[in-house]
Amino acid sequence: MPIIVNLDMQLVKRKMKLTDLAERVGITIANLSILKQGKARAIRFSTLEAICRELDCQPGDIWQIVETTANAPVTMEPACPE
Repeated sequence: MPIIVNLDMQLVKRKMKLTDLAERVGITIANLSILKQGKARAIRFSTLEAICRELDCQPGDIWQIVETTANAPVTMEPACPE
């Protein structure tokens, strides 16, 4: 089951730039970019808590597990509630 990262959607909803979030959370833009691209191998709970606090969201608003079947391709389109 792949994990889809919806950090961009949360940033757009809050009209916040990645650089602003990085500054508020206290991590580098490079590390936040790695998280955003779904290439991070781990995240500290304190970092996750800080991101959620600044974006006023829950971890499930940022990361989503997508179930796939063996024959179905994985789409990287984030689910966008309207």
